[in-house]
Amino acid sequence: MTQEEQSRSARGVYGISVAAELSGIGPQTLRLYERWGLLTPSRTAGGTRRYSDDDIELLRRVTELVDQGINLAGIVQILDLQNRNSQLVSDNSKL
Repeated sequence: MTQEEQSRSARGVYGISVAAELSGIGPQTLRLYERWGLLTPSRTAGGTRRYSDDDIELLRRVTELVDQGINLAGIVQILDLQNRNSQLVSDNSKL
């Protein structure tokens, strides 16, 4: 993936209603996930949430975990551990 594609996928472009439709998750649930710290959508100057392609992909991962019966506290821990593991692998490959 090129640098431009990476930055584009991280740029918030979808409003909450579009993100809800793309992810199959209702707007209230998206707000709940934000309160739990599962995702942090970007904001416009007026405070409107803007979801990125990366956010949509993360929501798909969260949905998979919910479907497996994992509660939100568990999902927070799993995602944190996965992020830390990815960082360690990246750091290790640099060595």
